[in-house]
This record gives sequence, C-alpha cells and structure tokens, in this order.
Amino acid sequence: MSEQQWTAVDDYLAEALVGEDEALTAALVQSEKAGLPAIAVSPTQGKLLQLLALTVGARRILEIGSLGGYSAIWMGRALPADGRLISLELSPAHAAVARANLHEAGLERVAEVRTGRASDSLAELVDDGAEPFDLVFIDADKPSIPEYLEWSVKLTRPGSLIVVDNVVRGGKIADAESDDPSVVGIRRMHRAVAADPRLEATAVQTVGAKGYDGFTLIRVGG
Repeated sequence: MSEQQWTAVDDYLAEALVGEDEALTAALVQSEKAGLPAIAVSPTQGKLLQLLALTVGARRILEIGSLGGYSAIWMGRALPADGRLISLELSPAHAAVARANLHEAGLERVAEVRTGRASDSLAELVDDGAEPFDLVFIDADKPSIPEYLEWSVKLTRPGSLIVVDNVVRGGKIADAESDDPSVVGIRRMHRAVAADPRLEATAVQTVGAKGYDGFTLIRVGG
C-alpha cells in the first residue's frame, strides 16, 4: 500500500465518520495563510482526542504544543461549560493564530493559549497548585518529551490520560542505535513510562494522511 492509498482511506473515514466542519476547516486555512507548518492532527485523530476527552469526562485539558489550535478545538468541544483547556506554545506567532482560531470556534471562554517555553509554563502550573488535568495531549518537540511527561504526571490524577503524538517517526523508533534527537527523546520517554509503577501504557502505529507514525496512550494510576 502507498501513502496515496493511506490518504484516500483517511479521507473516506473522515467523510463517513467525522464530516465537514466550518470552524475546523477555517482553522486549517488560517494556519496555512499564516505560514504554519502543515503538521496538525488529521480529522480522524482530532476526533479520537475528542472521544478520549468525553470518555474520561474531562473537565480540564492540558495541551503541550498549540500550533494553530486545530487539536485544541477538537478537545475543547468535549469540555463542559465550566471546563478549562490550557494550551502551551513556544512561538508567539503560532499562539496568535491559535487564539484567533479558538475565538472563531467559540471556545475563547474555555480555552487559553500560554506563550513561552513549555517547561517553564509547566513548572508555573505546578508551583501555582493547578487543579489536576484529566487529559494531557503532548504534541511538541520530541527531545523534550521525557521532561514533558514528568511534568504531566505531576499535573494529573489517578484515571487521567496522557497522549503523546508522533512517537513512531516513520519506523525510526525501532532503531536502538539512532542518534536522532527526536528518536532518542521518545525512547527515553518510553523507558520512563515502563519504569514508573503509576503508569500503564500502550502505543499504536498509524498510517494515513499524515504518513506513517503513531501515538502512545498512557493512563495514570494511583
């Protein structure tokens, strides 16, 4: 099978199960106009994040890596009226696009985009005694993933879910000798998950419009 066929199947699944959505389509268009990289999650992946949020009854969601706010719109729609989504973004330009897209989607009251180094923002959340998050979506620089995981565990509760995106790297993750910083970071993260008795996890390989990759799903225990 080719990537062209993977994309065709993704398009079919999105049409059959997800459908068209004006606000989400507009978010992608505005992100492209602003020159953001075309690396947002696919519609089917976005719907998966939304369903996970609904399944755990999420009231608070943390996202590490806003990009243009596309995934935040998916997750934000799963929140109750008094829910809260905090999205962390390094780039002020990306953050501005994300805020505008969240506003256009009608989520400005529940969603907030904070700008700066994610590690600093995460430390501030811990120092401020932030209420635990029910779902964390990590979609940021892979060399720092082990650090983001450590902070995320501190900011969650038993029963919370942590989703880490782009963990397969086109199959490179299987190469124990790789010196690719992203591969090294993800392998370190997996070792940390396996060594932590509070965490249970699995990983799923995916193919589709975003090529060959995958995600790791982690459940926080007691």
